[in-house]
Amino acid sequence: MPRCRLLVLATCAVLLAPSGAAGAQLSQSLPQTEPAATNVHYRSTLLRVSPVVRGVSWKVLDYNDEIDLVNASRQTVTVFGYLDEPYLRILPDGSVQLNESSPAYYLNQSFYANPAAVPASVTTGYPPDWVTVAKTGSFVWHDHRIHYYSSALPADVHNVRRTTLVERWTVPIEVGSVKGKLYGKLVWIGEQPFAFPLAAIIAFIVIVLAGAAFVIVVRRRRARGQSTAEAW
Repeated sequence: MPRCRLLVLATCAVLLAPSGAAGAQLSQSLPQTEPAATNVHYRSTLLRVSPVVRGVSWKVLDYNDEIDLVNASRQTVTVFGYLDEPYLRILPDGSVQLNESSPAYYLNQSFYANPAAVPASVTTGYPPDWVTVAKTGSFVWHDHRIHYYSSALPADVHNVRRTTLVERWTVPIEVGSVKGKLYGKLVWIGEQPFAFPLAAIIAFIVIVLAGAAFVIVVRRRRARGQSTAEAW
């Protein structure tokens, strides 16, 4: 059992690692504290879903933090974890179920996955232990595949002011008996240098001058009217 657990956690670490140069960042120790908020420089975009089924919708929330699944179809929708084990499913009647025998159930509890949070008794070799957590037909969960796995800057980002593709990601799913994937990309949004709002300032000055000119014209007309009245 200890060898099996080590194998599961080691495989999780490999599968959760970003591809390409970004994966080198995982050699560093995981941060000890959770970030106060999602780094706004990252954007995860859902590019394509296969299969496309009427009544089933997917959405990325909070830049690169969570996935929102809504199942209003007549089929069961299943999301698989990091070892291709069943993690989440929504039944046709709206029942939302999580598999407590899935390592993803425990790894998804924090922004940076903590392998130590996975109990020793959890292995992918056991049958799913489905627990109903809602009857809403929808569920939002944190998925480590759609965000960058380190607080350090990605190796591919050589210029923080330039928008850069960090990695492409996939999330395995199944609708009914048809297996498929969510396809997306994670991008670093470049920092925008400070731009002096010259156009806004000019527009403000024009408005002020126009207002002042209007006041002068009104006062002159009133003065002429008073002069005319005194002459009579």
